[in-house]
Amino acid sequence: MCFNLGWFEALLVWLVIVCAVIAILRLLIPWVISQLGVNLGIIPAVLNIILWAFIVICVIYLIFDLLGCLGGLSFPRLR
Repeated sequence: MCFNLGWFEALLVWLVIVCAVIAILRLLIPWVISQLGVNLGIIPAVLNIILWAFIVICVIYLIFDLLGCLGGLSFPRLR
């Protein structure tokens, strides 16, 4: 039951939520740092790298979940 309409609906909703959170964070991080009055140009870059690393980890997790739905493949779960 991995590839039914409910699953695709939930996936699309999560994609919209993740994209919205990323957009908000990319707007807020430079603003917050500028409000602190400190000119640390590397902090937004580091936070952006951490954000994208988290996204890539989530995509890898999703890909392995999808491969697990195919049947013959079994991958250990981290939960």
